[in-house]
Amino acid sequence: MDDPRQQPSETAPIKLRPEIANAAVYQQGRPAPEGGFKLSSNETPFPPLPSVVAAIEGAAETINRYPDSAARGLVRRLAAMHHVDESQVAVGPGSIAVLRQLVTAVAVSGDEVVYAWRSFEGYPSVMTLNGPTSVQVPLGADGRHDLDAMLEAITDRTRAVLLCSPNNPTGTVLTHDEVERFVASAPSDVLIVIDEAYLEFVRDEDAVDGLALIADHRNVVTLRTLSKAYGLAGLRAGYAIGDPAVIAAVRASGLPFELTTVTIEAAKAALDARDELDERIETIVRRRNGIEAGLIDQGWHVTPSQGNFVWLPTGDDTLRAAEILERHGIIARVFPEGIRVTVGERESVEPLLTATAEIVRGLEV
Repeated sequence: MDDPRQQPSETAPIKLRPEIANAAVYQQGRPAPEGGFKLSSNETPFPPLPSVVAAIEGAAETINRYPDSAARGLVRRLAAMHHVDESQVAVGPGSIAVLRQLVTAVAVSGDEVVYAWRSFEGYPSVMTLNGPTSVQVPLGADGRHDLDAMLEAITDRTRAVLLCSPNNPTGTVLTHDEVERFVASAPSDVLIVIDEAYLEFVRDEDAVDGLALIADHRNVVTLRTLSKAYGLAGLRAGYAIGDPAVIAAVRASGLPFELTTVTIEAAKAALDARDELDERIETIVRRRNGIEAGLIDQGWHVTPSQGNFVWLPTGDDTLRAAEILERHGIIARVFPEGIRVTVGERESVEPLLTATAEIVRGLEV
């Protein structure tokens, strides 16, 4: 089964920072066995578009030269797509890397960063590496952020608050109105990051729109990625949009040449092919909705997901459920509270629902 985090087991021969020596190492989703399906990493099941492959091949001819450290061509495309100034966009090797730059810019040891839990497994790693203390606020019973409790968790040591919508792994979204109230109630000098890694799969009209908040709230930044809907997980490209002064600090917190030429050109090609990608996104959304309908028919109490994954609230029966999934060739992401299953290939749906039917028969849901 898939263990998201793993404790180090060997003693280093050198002096390490205690928090690094004791840190749990992030473990990515395991590959599937032959004939099975890897539904553990929220990757797209579709291969790269021909135009993206062509861009990669073209960029490969120039890898003897350093990339554009500012990725200006990519920044221009993102700014134009979102109707913002180029000074409002920062790019990096995945949205988690850009988040680390954001935290680097605002927090040091002794400071605090507030976020819901369970949420993205990368958040604790960012705090461990950068030094601030994680303040984890439990999700509500419906798998959603408890914004009132998060607001109460803010202290004079709080430097940032992370809001993940849709939340990974539960798939729940925050509404625009409730986030707007939260931002208005929080201190204006605390950074509020809205992590919208799965935004393209959202179909809830009430869901938060981070971009719409930025104009009125200079402390709000939206975080997005090209790994999921754009299919560039293997190249790593993410970005943040926010106030120019905040984005300047994000850029100053990064290292030079973090995005390769291949990544930059592939990202530009993917953005240019959004119409083609939209067809794939809609396929995933329809497949997700079909899986959830199947789960409900089986007797599952499912909170609708707005990501490219579904959440199985297996609770104390999680280990048994994971074993059944694996027996049916489904490698999913296993957490103590439940199991996250990526919406994958069309052929994966039948064995998935066959497994969940077996699971639910012995489960109190």
